[in-house]
Amino acid sequence: MKFKFLAHTADVKFQARGESVEECFENAAFALVKIICKEKVKTVIKKGIKVKGKDLEELLYNFLEEFLFFIDSKNFIPGRFKKIKIYKKNEEYNLSAELLGDNLKNYKTHTGVKAITYNEMFVLKDKKSYKCQVVVDV
Repeated sequence: MKFKFLAHTADVKFQARGESVEECFENAAFALVKIICKEKVKTVIKKGIKVKGKDLEELLYNFLEEFLFFIDSKNFIPGRFKKIKIYKKNEEYNLSAELLGDNLKNYKTHTGVKAITYNEMFVLKDKKSYKCQVVVDV
């Protein structure tokens, strides 16, 4: 399971997993794409992204918010992620990634995402993998 959607009263909640924290964040981003667009997105445009956070939850929040910024203001929808790197420097987590995608106008959108929330958000590590949970306001 890369990600799964969970029941939520008014918003959309999902959990994502990965063998590494990078893979977990990538799968969370794929879940966000699937909320917005059900089609397979072509990878014809490349964008870079860099975000920071004081902990992994804030880093995930900032990553997904920046992701929404690309969708809302630049009409860019990612279809693939490359070179996701998460590291800690000076007590702060950093994430850099390459997003490959297309113009959102080329796709039929399903659900609009208003915002990422901290409600019920977590990033956990167990013996073999990472798991995160996110609730988005739709």
